[in-house]
Amino acid sequence: MRVDYHDLSKRIAALTESETDVVALMATVACEVHHSDDRFDWTGFYRVTEPELLKIGPYQGGHGCLVIPFARGVCGAAARTGQTQLVDDVDAFPGHIACSSSTRSELVLPVFDASGAVIGVFDLDSDLPAAFTVEDQAALETILASVFAR
Repeated sequence: MRVDYHDLSKRIAALTESETDVVALMATVACEVHHSDDRFDWTGFYRVTEPELLKIGPYQGGHGCLVIPFARGVCGAAARTGQTQLVDDVDAFPGHIACSSSTRSELVLPVFDASGAVIGVFDLDSDLPAAFTVEDQAALETILASVFAR
């Protein structure tokens, strides 16, 4: 099954319309995105809980790493730079943190609040190499902005 981003966006907008709690929003987005596409093996958030540090937030899939410093891994790079990381082969990414040995590719998007501050990252892992596209990136960036930067 392949995600229909138009339908996913409408569904997430309806579910999150009046919610302001960030953790509730993250849980809803993680669940909806995870179950929208067979490529998504692990889908979840890492939250900025103190300067230069991410801690696991709501997710779907197997266990994730509990703590990720900004200085390490794909998630750290997205948080540190404020730029989406689209990684076709995680083994080729310098400093990749293997939270799961089955992960082959990753898409990590920074999550911004209304003031433009990075409040976390949204991490999608796949057990397939090169599973994610720039279309996935663009659609998910739009969804995240509509939920968290409003």
